[in-house]
Amino acid sequence: MSNSDTGSHLDRTDYRILAELAANARLPVTELAVRVGLSKSPCQVRLKRLQEKGVIRGFRTVIDPAKLGLDHVAFVEVRLMDTTEKSLAAFNAAVRMITEVEQCHLIAGSFDYLLKVRTRDIRSYREVLGSKISALPGVAGTSTYVSMQPIIDDTM
Repeated sequence: MSNSDTGSHLDRTDYRILAELAANARLPVTELAVRVGLSKSPCQVRLKRLQEKGVIRGFRTVIDPAKLGLDHVAFVEVRLMDTTEKSLAAFNAAVRMITEVEQCHLIAGSFDYLLKVRTRDIRSYREVLGSKISALPGVAGTSTYVSMQPIIDDTM
């Protein structure tokens, strides 16, 4: 979606709606309307428009992984044997099946993908790396970086 499809058609009130929802997605429409200076109906119309345009892609529950015993985070550089469209598509499909992979990004640089992997501990991470990540289609090699502490994490 280009900027002309979204950003250039947003006004100050739209941005206020987005800021309020970013802080609390469970905010009732009546409260949201008060906070942004609208009545309920115009606020609902704007909210619906923001969703239809794809500016708001959805609402989600943020779970504290540490409360589930999943506080080990590793970032993994993945290098593929080749980067043909067929190889990338095979990797993309397969990596989506690994539940421990929270994020996967195709990278322009000295490696091909960067994965964020969350597990219970280093031992379980090693198992995921050896049995799942290294077994993905086309993987030539990996490098791991273990996070000692999150400093900025908008999912917390």
